[in-house]
Amino acid sequence: MEQDFLIQEVKRAETNKQARKVLDVKYEKPLWREYLETAIIALVAAVILRIFVVSAYRVSSSSMEDTIYEGDYIFVNKLAYEMGTEPQIGDIIVFKYPNNPQKHYIKRITATGADVVQIADKVVYVNDEVAQIPFDSKHTDKRNIPGDLSFRDNFGPYEVPFDSYFVLGDNRDDSRDSRFWGSVPHENILGKAVFVYRSWTPGDAPAWEFPYIIESVEWVGYGLFNFPSHIRWERLGSAL
Repeated sequence: MEQDFLIQEVKRAETNKQARKVLDVKYEKPLWREYLETAIIALVAAVILRIFVVSAYRVSSSSMEDTIYEGDYIFVNKLAYEMGTEPQIGDIIVFKYPNNPQKHYIKRITATGADVVQIADKVVYVNDEVAQIPFDSKHTDKRNIPGDLSFRDNFGPYEVPFDSYFVLGDNRDDSRDSRFWGSVPHENILGKAVFVYRSWTPGDAPAWEFPYIIESVEWVGYGLFNFPSHIRWERLGSAL
């Protein structure tokens, strides 16, 4: 009996030893699968960020110079005005153009709901006080156009509607903004401009038209040929 007991103990120990060997063998994923899983996770994260948190926009006009240039690519925080946070005077916002929501504009908030705005000889007044002057804003035209000919240099007084925002371009003499088409309703705001992540000097870029096949090849060649000469390196990462 004692001998049988010893034999069983030896067999049990051998079985446990074999079992531990099996458990100790770690499954190693193929390298391609690790790369694929990482790429999928990165893609899903990028899509979630794109939908809910940030958007990327290309600036296609000079109305915000010298703060934002034509050819700048900017990140916009879509959650900046969530959780009770309200847009503030001085914020640069991207919004749906009130007269055509399919178009997206970028301007700076100059006044908010119930404020009274007036422009006299290019000077902006909010509630009878001179408005904040953005650091990089500018006037490029020495002419002073009378208010009965244009609202550019002489405008108002105008009371901003409740829950709306009066916006101006920093390039004051070359911007179509609230002086010409009114205020921006809160629901039209898409987010707050955060920083420039890429800046490309505008040039003779290829056209971009359907069916996009030839144009895609031309764009690749255009980008390779003009990189890095067309990149505004000093603007990358510029906070707004």
